[in-house]
Amino acid sequence: MHGASSPNDLNALGSLISYGFLAGLAIALLAAGLSDLAQRRISNRLNAAIALSAPLFWWVSGLSLAAMGGQLALALGVFAVLAALFAAGAVGGGDVKLLAALALWIRPLWFVQLLVVMALAGGVLSVLSIVWRLRQRERRGARGVPYGIAIALGGLWVLVCDYLPLAAAKVV
Repeated sequence: MHGASSPNDLNALGSLISYGFLAGLAIALLAAGLSDLAQRRISNRLNAAIALSAPLFWWVSGLSLAAMGGQLALALGVFAVLAALFAAGAVGGGDVKLLAALALWIRPLWFVQLLVVMALAGGVLSVLSIVWRLRQRERRGARGVPYGIAIALGGLWVLVCDYLPLAAAKVV
């Protein structure tokens, strides 16, 4: 039949669209990290865009309803824990929202990997921040560590190491 799409054509199109969503997420993560570095702020609009595009990614990727529920549960759990840390003054509000939004995208086991990479990158950022302040003799008005960079690096790590190989295999 002329004009009819085969299942292989639809799978290829879904894989291509998945790549597009993953590329969009990577760009959003870079923007979040750079924004946090420059302004010590991650835009609510950027976090909302990441969170609200996740269900479209799920649909294009063919995620089951059970897996969608798992992503929602993960995001709610991450938000609850980090909201408590925010209330205690341990993390910034933009970091809470960014990590909760990422939890909508990243499979639960891979989210642990994101947290490990984020913690390592955050440690390096903390040391660099201390060295920078000492060199600048900037003790007053220090604004903390731009942890959005560490979150972005953790997210990008998972995208490159876990999602891109799956998308290339047309499994995402």
